[in-house]
Amino acid sequence: MEQRKRGRKRLGNKKRYHNIMLRFNDTEYEKLGQLCESYQLDISKRGTISPLLRRLILQQGAEEKDKLPDTSNLAYHFNKIGNNINQLVKLAHHKNLRSPNSSLQNEIQRTNELLYRLLEITNEEKPG
Repeated sequence: MEQRKRGRKRLGNKKRYHNIMLRFNDTEYEKLGQLCESYQLDISKRGTISPLLRRLILQQGAEEKDKLPDTSNLAYHFNKIGNNINQLVKLAHHKNLRSPNSSLQNEIQRTNELLYRLLEITNEEKPG
């Protein structure tokens, strides 16, 4: 009688060398549990999640709309925008170097005058 090998089936050249560890928050873990239930799998049993996720990921091709955009060009443009903003701020400070708060001071004074005038009008209207 021939002796059968026990244990896990040998993978041969299909051996998996790359590890990926996932962490889930509570809501994500609940969704994963619901997914396992839909396939009649027990999430608490060891060795059920990896084959499920592997099968879902490898059998489902990504559509064009699901692919992430190339962000390297986006980062370049964000840096350029930041550079332009810095140049504008530097120019604004340079132009207001002689009297940086003069226009602000004039606006505050005008606002105070209008508020004082408004108080005078309201006091005149009150019967007294």
